[in-house]
Amino acid sequence: MVLVATTWIQAFTGTNFDFSSYSSDLKTVLGISQVQLNYLSVASDMGKAFGWCSGVSLRHLPLWCVMFMSALIGLLGYGFQWLLIKQFISLPYFLVFFLSLLAGCSICWFNTVCYVLCIRNFQSNRALALALTISFNGVTAALYTLIANAINSDDDTLYPFLNAIVPLFTSGVALIPILRQPPPQQLPPDAIRRDSRIFLFLNAVAVLTGLYLLLLNPFSYDTYRARLLLAGAILLLVLPPCLPGIVYAREWARRVISSSLSLNGSTFSLVDVDDLELHKELIGSEPTAINAPMNGNGNRSTFILQDGCCGNVMEKDQLTVLGEEHSARLLVRRWDFWLYYLAYLCGGTIGLVYSNNLGQISQSLGYGAQTSAFVTLYSSCSFFGRLLSAGPDFLRDKIYFARTGWLAIALVPTPIAFILIATSGNEIILRAGTGLIGLSSGFVFSAAVSVTSELFGPNSAGVNHNILITNIPIGSLLYGLLAALVYDAGAETTANQSLLGDATICMGRKCYQQTFIWWACISVVGLASSILLFLRTKPAYDRFERNRNTTDFS
Repeated sequence: MVLVATTWIQAFTGTNFDFSSYSSDLKTVLGISQVQLNYLSVASDMGKAFGWCSGVSLRHLPLWCVMFMSALIGLLGYGFQWLLIKQFISLPYFLVFFLSLLAGCSICWFNTVCYVLCIRNFQSNRALALALTISFNGVTAALYTLIANAINSDDDTLYPFLNAIVPLFTSGVALIPILRQPPPQQLPPDAIRRDSRIFLFLNAVAVLTGLYLLLLNPFSYDTYRARLLLAGAILLLVLPPCLPGIVYAREWARRVISSSLSLNGSTFSLVDVDDLELHKELIGSEPTAINAPMNGNGNRSTFILQDGCCGNVMEKDQLTVLGEEHSARLLVRRWDFWLYYLAYLCGGTIGLVYSNNLGQISQSLGYGAQTSAFVTLYSSCSFFGRLLSAGPDFLRDKIYFARTGWLAIALVPTPIAFILIATSGNEIILRAGTGLIGLSSGFVFSAAVSVTSELFGPNSAGVNHNILITNIPIGSLLYGLLAALVYDAGAETTANQSLLGDATICMGRKCYQQTFIWWACISVVGLASSILLFLRTKPAYDRFERNRNTTDFS
């Protein structure tokens, strides 16, 4: 039930995904330029930089209390924005900026609560639990579109209202499972294998949920149909509590009735208990054959095995073992961390900025009425990308590949998508590009938690991951500012511009074409960084796999 509660929280608190659905209304009410609107988007992303506050709060307050604090912060941030858009109140720009900051902070606090729940309750299947629950954060926009259409499909101002109310309601629903969570305990091998099968069923339900939302959302613009589809989506979200019972029943049937469908002979194995012990041993070990003694700065020096410039780049300060704990001071002095940081900044974050600009992108290309459909498409594909990040754990026994290698592969679609969109304003191309970008960025967001834990230590992952995601507000500011400057310049020069109040609207491909070209070039830099990170960390992953195989055959 804890896993299901965590899934519900993630599914209804990814409120940053629907910013594009109401950003045009916010821009019109405030009478601001695209650059000023970008600063509000940056403020929301800056809230993620305060994620460490939630970690500190959890040291002094119970987890359920921090969860409701997150909901109340979101209620304040989004609630006043809704009142502003409905013109019930009037606020100066700097206060709206502060409200956007609070809204972003609430999202990060909810994420921290979910991470802690998974880490505490699923020590043996931690990577699978994180990948599954984080993936549901990607369906928030699709669910909110269904709810909004079920109320009034013509009112985009409903989104900030739902962003304020729904997370608070979800927190109340998730309270009982959180209060009744069992104490942490070491599971026997049979229980670990049984939990692995439960995760397999849960992933199947997750895929079904994603396909349901992706394929049927376009039919939700009629209020009656939207209500039926919303009921079906809620049913799929309520289904997971029944799955453990199905698995237990299957185990009973397997023991009582001999069946050819038994999994006893299957090679499917998500988690091996020996692997867990080996991982702990590797974390605590001190390599002697490869690493030199610690130098005066606290770093471990590595021998240069190759000559020349390329050898220096590949071997300098290279990680040689997975799971070694890194303090914040040691982390920022690692070359591998900065390659990882650059790959995330130029890969995953640029996809997030694209989603923040979807409202103006679709409007400038003449598809303004379909903004919610594009947002839903991005959100659903982000969900599938997050779900795919569990692939390395499912395929480990059959196809072993370093997780940093999967990260590099996941970044390939992003530059392709931007090039396609830049060369054509066709609706089909825009949909295909949006889906590719959502798939790629979703994988990065979800896989990053496990990559951070593997490269820089599981016990330090909370602090280190919060350091990593400081790239989100930086990227949001730089990439969003670039897009806004090009947009406003296009609005001033084109003859097809229109005015809504004091807000200038740019129409035509020129509004974003240059931006897409720049974003494609930047994403290529991210791809190159991820490939270099993979080449540098591959020996450590290979060494871990060899040790695991040696243990299995000994």
